[in-house]
Amino acid sequence: MTGETPGADDAPASPVPAVPRRPTIREVARLAGVSHQTVSRFLRADQTVAPALQDRISAAVVELDYRPNLVARAMRDRRTGRLALLLPAGTAVSSLEMLTGASDAAREAGFVVEVVTLGGPVDGRAGRVLELADSGLFEGIVSLTPVPVDDDRLGSFRTPVVVSPEYDEAMRGIGRLADAERLAEIVEALADLGHRRFLHLGGDYAHTSARRRREVYLETVERLGLESWGVVDCGWSADAARRAVGDLPGDCGVTAIVGANDKVAAGAVRGAAERGWSVPDDVSVTGWDNNALGAVMMPSLTTVDVDHEALGRGAVAHLVAMLGGAPPAVDDRPLTTVLWRESTGPAPAATPPTAKSRRA
Repeated sequence: MTGETPGADDAPASPVPAVPRRPTIREVARLAGVSHQTVSRFLRADQTVAPALQDRISAAVVELDYRPNLVARAMRDRRTGRLALLLPAGTAVSSLEMLTGASDAAREAGFVVEVVTLGGPVDGRAGRVLELADSGLFEGIVSLTPVPVDDDRLGSFRTPVVVSPEYDEAMRGIGRLADAERLAEIVEALADLGHRRFLHLGGDYAHTSARRRREVYLETVERLGLESWGVVDCGWSADAARRAVGDLPGDCGVTAIVGANDKVAAGAVRGAAERGWSVPDDVSVTGWDNNALGAVMMPSLTTVDVDHEALGRGAVAHLVAMLGGAPPAVDDRPLTTVLWRESTGPAPAATPPTAKSRRA
């Protein structure tokens, strides 16, 4: 008895993977214990939703990974569900963290964020922003770089535009990213630990942040009646900082070194070790930026953490509130925080008395 060879049509069909069902707004409402109308108001950034309810709804959105059906909403409301985030050309590590915060805030409000790079001459940006605002592609625009357009003209755009200038045309931090108030806090705390003679390792002064940290350092030292051995311009170079510490006279009396960022601070720690100084027993060292390597150094590095995610979240929240016709919420939480670690401690019991103070 002979059998037939199965043909292609007889082969068992491959199973088609099931597409997971997306959670609905009513499921978010049930989990949060509110009505679906309240969830809808929350997604529109309606500030009349009580803060306690906002927290519950936000938690439900995250737990269910709820994402509104943007296509359906656009057909119903003639809305795109898209926000534009404008940045200058260039790269900055902080911009990735900022984008995370912006994207999270947009998603919770039922939007997606698209990054648009503003290249070309600065004086051409106004035309580019106007083009985007009139394109109908976006429901709102946030610019994290200055736009050479006056407020009256911005208010006449078809699409709402929020300008929150945190980066200059070369993607260098300005605005709140250049705020140096934590450096004053560092110097004050080190003074409380007995330090009296300081050294500042400066950054690249093309950056507003580097200039502000130098200014605040000098202002605070003078205000507290402390001594500055000087300011060494290191241009963000760890090797320049290492050499600067190595070149200090043995009787300089410096017991605290304030770095403009974590790279120069790490160079200072290396320079101290090469000349036989212990950190923090002989000299305390601080940085800025909370580079991940600073936490695992020996000793771990005292630094300043900058909450870039909060920066992006706040900018988008401002825009979403504007779209909902509500005043933007005021977030008074500081953007920067000093992280005290092993590289700082009390000043040595005795310091060489012969050193002379030198102002930069």
